[in-house]
Amino acid sequence: MSKNDNFDPIEIDWRLKVFDSLSFPTLVLRPDRTIIAANAKFYERSEVVRDDILGKTCKETFKKVDNVKHLSCHEIDCPLQQVLNTGKSQSIIQRNISRKGEDIWEERVFSPMFDEKGEVKYIIESLRDITAVKVLEKKYIDVREMIDKVVQSSVSGIIAADKTGKIILMNEAAEGLFGYSTADLEHCNIEDFYPKGVAREIMKKLRDENIGEKGKLPSTEVRILTKNQEEIPVEMTAAIIYEEDKEAASAAIYNDLREKQAVQKKLEEAESQLFQSEKLASMGRLAAGVAHEINNPLTSILLYGNLMREKLGNEHPLISNLNYILEDAERCQEIVKNLLAYSRQKRPTKDVFYLNNLVGESLRLIRDQKLFMNIDVVKELDDYQILVNADKNQLCQVVINLIINAIDAMEGQGTITIRTYRDRQAGKAFIEVADTGPGIPEEHLSKVFDPFFTTKELGKGTGLGLSMAYGIMEENHGKISIKETGPQGTVILLEFPEEPISDEFHFMSIG
Repeated sequence: MSKNDNFDPIEIDWRLKVFDSLSFPTLVLRPDRTIIAANAKFYERSEVVRDDILGKTCKETFKKVDNVKHLSCHEIDCPLQQVLNTGKSQSIIQRNISRKGEDIWEERVFSPMFDEKGEVKYIIESLRDITAVKVLEKKYIDVREMIDKVVQSSVSGIIAADKTGKIILMNEAAEGLFGYSTADLEHCNIEDFYPKGVAREIMKKLRDENIGEKGKLPSTEVRILTKNQEEIPVEMTAAIIYEEDKEAASAAIYNDLREKQAVQKKLEEAESQLFQSEKLASMGRLAAGVAHEINNPLTSILLYGNLMREKLGNEHPLISNLNYILEDAERCQEIVKNLLAYSRQKRPTKDVFYLNNLVGESLRLIRDQKLFMNIDVVKELDDYQILVNADKNQLCQVVINLIINAIDAMEGQGTITIRTYRDRQAGKAFIEVADTGPGIPEEHLSKVFDPFFTTKELGKGTGLGLSMAYGIMEENHGKISIKETGPQGTVILLEFPEEPISDEFHFMSIG
C-alpha cells in the first residue's frame, strides 16, 4: 500500500491478514492498472515473488513474467476499464494454457473499492480456477450432443412433451411419420397426435403400476393421427420423466406398423392359399378314387337299365319307375364326370393366346343361350391385345362356370360385365366377371372355394365349380379371388402372368 494511504497500522495489519487468507488468488490494482498488492494464494499459485509484479502494470507483468503469461488479456475487452466506467463488478471467463501446456479455464472477477467521494480508488481482481466445472460442462454438452445425434438418427419416431402436453422434442423420423414440421410444433399439443381420448388413455396406463413399472408403458399397439388426419397403426413404448418424484414430461417411441401388417397379411394369404391348395389336392385324390369306384357299377346300371327299357316297352306299368332310376343314374354319372374333372388327372396343355379371345370363345361355348334371355352381357375389353400362356380349354371352363354362377345368383335377370385389363409394371393380366346379384354373405366368403360347398338347392349343384376353378388357376400359375361383394353384386377376379409379346408371335398373328 502507498504511504499516502492514511490507515491505522493495526487496522492495516488485520486487513492484510484477511486479504492473505482469501482462498482465491487475488490482486489489488490502481485505476492505472498498477499492481499494488497480491495475496499469499496468488504467490503460491503463480510461483512469483513480490518484485516480479508489485509496482508494475498488469498488462506489462502478464506479458513478460513467464509464470503469469497465461493471465494475459490483450485479446479481450479489459473488464477493469468497464469497472472504472460503470462502477460495478465485472467478470470474464478466459481459457488459457498452463505452464504444463494444459487447458485451464479461469473466471476473473473485478470488483471496485471506492474512496470517500464514491470514486473507484482500487480494483480487486480475483482469479477462480473453473477448469473442473468447464470439463464437466463440456462432457455434459458432448453427452447432450451425442444423445441428440442418436435421437435424430433413430429410424423410430421419438417425441417428448412437457406436463401440459406441449411438444418439446421431435426427431426427423417422427416428423416424417406424423407429417409435422418443427415450425408446426409451437401450436401443437400431444393430444393432436392421437384420435380423441387416446392420449389421456395412454397417460392413464403410464400411471397404472399394475400394467408395468411405474411411469413406463411396455410395447403396445395404438393408432396415431397425422397432420392430414390419417390414422396409422404404430407400435409404441412410452415413459414419464420425473424430477424429484414429480412428473415433468413424457416421452414416446413409435414404429410404423403399416409395412409389417402388410407383410403379415400377405403371409396369412399365402398360408391360406397353401392350406387351400393342400386341401384341394387331398380332396382331388379322394374324388378320383371315389369316381373310379362308383363309375364301374354305374356303367352297369345304365347298360342293363337301358336294355330292360327296350324290352319292356313304353306301355309297361313299371316303365316310369325305370325311367326315374335311369335319370338318377345319369345324374350320378354327371357327378362322377365332375369329380374326375375336379381331380384334374390331366395336365394342362399350355399355349399362348389373346385374353380377349378367351372371353369371346367362353361366351360362344355356353350351349343354352336361353340363359341370357333377360341378361345383359357387357364386355369391357382392353384395347391392348394381352397375351397369356395357359391351357385355353381349362380357362374357358373357368370363365363359363363364373358366368353361369353369375346368372344363377341374379336368378336369370340382371347385368354381367366382363372386363380384361393389364398391369404392365407388375406383368399381370386380369379378367373380371361382375354381376348385379345380391352378393355373397360374409359367413360364406371363407368357404366359396371349398369342395362340395354350395348354396343352391339340393340336386341343383355339386359345389365343385369354384373349387375346380381354383385348382385350374393354380395349375396355370394364376389366382382366383373375390374382389368385391355386396348388395350391388359380386366381382370375381382372375389373375394371370402376362406373356410378353414376341416378334414371331406378332408376325404370325398378323399373317
